[in-house]
Amino acid sequence: MRARAETILTRLGALLSEPVDGTVVFDVAPTASTAEIRLRGGKGESLNASGEDKDHRSALDRAEAKIRRQLEKTPQAKRGRGAKDVA
Repeated sequence: MRARAETILTRLGALLSEPVDGTVVFDVAPTASTAEIRLRGGKGESLNASGEDKDHRSALDRAEAKIRRQLEKTPQAKRGRGAKDVA
C-alpha cells in the first residue's frame, strides 16, 4: 500500500503548480477502511480528501478521485506535464 500511495501522491503532485508536501493516512474501522490524502502547495494551497470502502486500496482510489475533482477547480493547478515529485 505504501508504494501505491507514493505513486498516487506523485501523480497528484504533478497537477499542483508548486507541490510542497503530501500525506496519506489509513484508518481501519470495524465496518470499513478509510484513506485520507492531504496535499499542500507552495502558494497556500491545501487540499484534503478522504475515501471509505471495504479495503484500503478502494478507499485510496475514492480519495484520489475526490482530490482530483478539487484540483480541477483550483486555478493554480497545472494542466500539463513536467511536474516535481511530492512523495
